[in-house]
Amino acid sequence: MSSQTPMDFSPAEPPADLSPPRQALWWLKKGGLTLGPQWERAHEICQSREGDMPHDWVHGLCHLIENDPGNAAYWFRRAGKPVESRDVDALWEEIAASI
Repeated sequence: MSSQTPMDFSPAEPPADLSPPRQALWWLKKGGLTLGPQWERAHEICQSREGDMPHDWVHGLCHLIENDPGNAAYWFRRAGKPVESRDVDALWEEIAASI
């Protein structure tokens, strides 16, 4: 799911073969990296496996989108992925290329 692999966000649901953290990323991108029902779906996925690095990393992204930098920083630290940038698009790409 790296930036070199095009993703189709037109279906109503993410592809079934995506791992849960990748599904969360899919939902975030489908929702335009903004708050809304897709954000809620992504957040629920992340909460379902707290303590798992990929889930926690995407969880941090969820809270960055929510404009809650303190909570985002907490999840990024838990994932071992502290970030300096608040560029949501670039961070989405970085996570997508890594998990």
